[in-house]
Amino acid sequence: MQQLNQLRQHLREHSYRYYVLDDPILSDADYDALFQQLLSLEKQYPNMITADSPSQRVGAQPLAEFQQITHRLPMLSLDNIFNEQGLQDFDRRVHERLLLAHEIPIHYVCEPKLDGIAVSLIYEAGQLVCAATRGDGQVGEDITQNMRTIHSLPLVLRGDDYPAWLEVRGEVFISKAGFAALNQKALEGGDKVFANARNAAAGSLRQLDPKITAARPLEMICYALGFVEGAPLAQTHSETMALLKNWGLRVNPISQLCVGVIECQQYYQKLCETRADFPYEMDGVVCKVDRFVQQQTLGFIARAPRWAIAYKFPAQEGITQLERVEFQVGRTGVITPVARLTPVKIGGVTVSNATLHNEDEITRLGIAVGDQVVIYRAGDVIPKIERLFRRGETRQPIVFPQQCPECHGRLERSETEAAIRCSAGLACPAQLKETLKHFASRKAMNIDGLGDKLIEQFIAQGLVKQISDLYQLTLDQLTGLERMAEKSANNLLIALEKSKTTQWPKFLYALGIREVGEATAFNLAEYFENMEALMAADEQQLLAIPDVGPIVAQHILIFFQQPQNCQMIQQLLAAGIRWPRIEKTVGKKPLQGKLFVLTGSLTQLTREQAKQQLQALGAQVSDSLSKKNHYLVVGENAGSKLTKAQALGITILTEAEFTQLLNHS
Repeated sequence: MQQLNQLRQHLREHSYRYYVLDDPILSDADYDALFQQLLSLEKQYPNMITADSPSQRVGAQPLAEFQQITHRLPMLSLDNIFNEQGLQDFDRRVHERLLLAHEIPIHYVCEPKLDGIAVSLIYEAGQLVCAATRGDGQVGEDITQNMRTIHSLPLVLRGDDYPAWLEVRGEVFISKAGFAALNQKALEGGDKVFANARNAAAGSLRQLDPKITAARPLEMICYALGFVEGAPLAQTHSETMALLKNWGLRVNPISQLCVGVIECQQYYQKLCETRADFPYEMDGVVCKVDRFVQQQTLGFIARAPRWAIAYKFPAQEGITQLERVEFQVGRTGVITPVARLTPVKIGGVTVSNATLHNEDEITRLGIAVGDQVVIYRAGDVIPKIERLFRRGETRQPIVFPQQCPECHGRLERSETEAAIRCSAGLACPAQLKETLKHFASRKAMNIDGLGDKLIEQFIAQGLVKQISDLYQLTLDQLTGLERMAEKSANNLLIALEKSKTTQWPKFLYALGIREVGEATAFNLAEYFENMEALMAADEQQLLAIPDVGPIVAQHILIFFQQPQNCQMIQQLLAAGIRWPRIEKTVGKKPLQGKLFVLTGSLTQLTREQAKQQLQALGAQVSDSLSKKNHYLVVGENAGSKLTKAQALGITILTEAEFTQLLNHS
């Protein structure tokens, strides 16, 4: 359970940096590997799948600066495969669900998987009226004015045979030549260059001033339809792309209709070998079932269609020298080694850093400073060291520090994990910085305008030594900081005051208790009415809560046993942080006292929606199955929970029976 929780948290953090901040620190290949590891573990331990797992969702939350747009049809992501066997398995599943003999070839459309930003365009009566990012798949950001600046995007469709209401989906990107010119212009102007073309495209679309977007070399290629009203369209994806081209929309000219999986593999191999020659970055091939009636039969899983797959290109590698290793300190005190490398160009990007994770990983690789190492990357900023290539003549062993590299505090190694931690807590500047970032983040206290640079200044000047000091800042203190004018200072003070009105689960999550993520914080807040009750809880009470096992319970107990943490909470409450008391509903709710577990993929609701509806009716929802449960709701691919529930005599509900129960409760 601990490994799963850590993996999910890593994926959430990297997803947030990738989709919301546009500041990734992990390569696509590394993220894919982590995600595949999560899927593998959840398949092995299906009773530990949680509603907030990255496998149960599509993406990250939209930015708050833009108006939100709700997609009439969800913008889902794609599942990934990495080899020919994965493609064969995908083709086999398609045949089985369509009840077709394997000898009958499926018609697929194959196209490059561009490394850009997914967007949705709405045309009414042939006029572009709205454009939005994918966001979290359900709700995106209104970027209409910025999209109108892209010259290759028609503001009015050609012809007159288009539907009255048409949603077109595509990818916004910057070509290799455009990216080089953009960075050259930045260098000449003394500005910061972009790390890669995807970041540049994302940042350009999220400019509040459309004039800035207009100056960026953005392009768009359309790849699908969303919701459509009006005249009927073609019966296949390939015919639909031809219609879009006739209406003046740009589609990929190298997309290809492939008859059978062998032609798909041939298309993939050709693009893999020649991708360096294309004018834009691509990281794989998308294979889609061509006929819409077959797509409808195949349907969807929780986060992706069954009729399409992303066949990723192999990660690119390079060989360079490991010059030195530096050690960084995270929010919970974990010491992470980072390799500094002789700069090497891999896939058009200069690489000079790589993650080493922990001491065990260094031992596994058998590397030392001065060695030649193989670097593995697939298009982002910080790759990983894949393996030792050649031992250096004057190699020096990598030695972990005996003291914290930031505060010189004592280091501790846990018996249950590979991590080595600084024991100084918030007395360590690095831990304080990361703790403040977590506390101010959108899913926690949501303090707008409190970024990394400002937090660093607070710590450097001794203005903030603990979380509660944030609420003691004054206008004079803020205006004395670098690049902090009076208006900006006032805005931050307003944001701090606004953050004082929060929600009990958000405040609990903001405290940064180890292993207590959003879902666990919500369950704790449901069980304990206030902070005093939680602080006084014993292990038995904590273990009674869904998602809280022995390890998480110990982390919670240890947190509240530390006097400095209790003092911090009291100071925050004294500063005025408050949340509305949730009044208990008078009378018994229809499902009061009933304990549900959800398993498999639901088609009518997401896991989170089903959970919310059950909780609104008074039920409790758990991720683990035991004899205490009353109902198991079974979707597709239910796994071992179904067998266990049958053995325990738990009532099993199909999705149809579950929907009927909700409607009549």
